[in-house]
Amino acid sequence: MKIPKFITLIYIIILGATLGAGLYAGVVVAPVTFNSEIYLGSELLSRFQEGLIMSENFVRLGYLVTFTVVCVVLYEGYKYKMLDREAFSTIPAFLAISSGLLYSYYYIPQILHMQKEGESITDSKLFENLHFASELDFKLFTLALLVLLARTLYRNLRA
Repeated sequence: MKIPKFITLIYIIILGATLGAGLYAGVVVAPVTFNSEIYLGSELLSRFQEGLIMSENFVRLGYLVTFTVVCVVLYEGYKYKMLDREAFSTIPAFLAISSGLLYSYYYIPQILHMQKEGESITDSKLFENLHFASELDFKLFTLALLVLLARTLYRNLRA
């Protein structure tokens, strides 16, 4: 049984919205937040306080990431079950699921835990490495979503 077109359209919208939200958070929100002195005229917030604000943004983005992961599992899992398999969708689906879950359930909680420890721990090399790894993970998630979105659009536009 083929997936109805409206389900595929909803899936495409969810992938696009999550991709857009992730890109917006990384390209617009983070640079503005971490350069607040430019926009406020003076340094009112410390780097630690800017990090706390940014963390709240990423916690909320994590809800969308988790929802999108569930949608990918359901949509791509159903296609897989119906023997509509192809490596070009299966591999990015696996990457989106695994990197999305890592982001929401490992990196965000770890960063929040370290922030609760105080400003000194967030200045450590351990925090810096964790933050860098979370950025790489989110970039992988974004790339996997982009491939899934492009592949789903391609398969449905040519049909």
